[in-house]
Amino acid sequence: MRIAFMGTPDFAVPALDALADAGHEITAVYCQPPRPAGRGKAPRPSPVQVRAEDLGLEVRYPMSLREAKAQADFAALDLDAAVVAAYGLILPVPVLEAPRLGCFNIHASLLPRWRGAAPIIRAILAGDDNTGITIMQMEKGLDTGPMLATVETSIDAKTGGELTDELAKKGAALMVEILSDLSSYPANAQPADGVTYAAKIEKAEARLDFQTGAEQIERQIRAFNPVPGAFFEVTGERIRVLNSEIVQETGEPGIVTDENLTIACSDAAIRPTLVQRAGRGVMSAAELLRGFAIAPGTRVG
Repeated sequence: MRIAFMGTPDFAVPALDALADAGHEITAVYCQPPRPAGRGKAPRPSPVQVRAEDLGLEVRYPMSLREAKAQADFAALDLDAAVVAAYGLILPVPVLEAPRLGCFNIHASLLPRWRGAAPIIRAILAGDDNTGITIMQMEKGLDTGPMLATVETSIDAKTGGELTDELAKKGAALMVEILSDLSSYPANAQPADGVTYAAKIEKAEARLDFQTGAEQIERQIRAFNPVPGAFFEVTGERIRVLNSEIVQETGEPGIVTDENLTIACSDAAIRPTLVQRAGRGVMSAAELLRGFAIAPGTRVG
């Protein structure tokens, strides 16, 4: 099948690999342009661009697909289908209608729950028991298109990174399966009930607020691991928290209660177990405390 692939982050790479391994003719790969990154702010290509170039595929990264030339260039590919996975640009109607079979999106939720930009993190933050992948036929609305198939998984105690990796692999496999026998996967309209929206993550959401419950803070820590990284500040320094455990202990919210960096919340306490100081590597809380004292009674937040 003649395909364009459209994706940008690590989540999209397994789908690109799976489509190439399945023998599809990938005529072009669309992704976001390189962005300034690192201390030197040099332009850094996206994971999809890096992988596509390794595979010897043509890479395109237009700033927008709304211009007539970008749309004409896309139409000139003479595609059977386009596969989209966390691309990051809105596809206008002329692009959606250009491929003979249409555009298919690998979306990381069980639609119609968590339409939008950050479905994996929002599912963890909300305490959902399960999430999954939906393959849908794209249309003008935001993740409103008819669904071809879903695959489900439990969230359990997974981090945002772990769940992203798992769903990326499941989505890649399901997309290849569907394209191998498209007639066996009729598109069905999404249910009208149960619609929720996964708004883009704002940086401020990663700051831990110990006035909330310990269970919610533990979800926050998992959801934002590895990025953007949940954090608190103490004596002017930011400490990222990558893993934690809930402790049945009470105290004034935001106050360190013992020598193990246990921090009181509104209903119990949270004990960070894996942390990171700015400019340092990931370490255990015990390792942190050996070189950066945070005494009982210290307020953090």
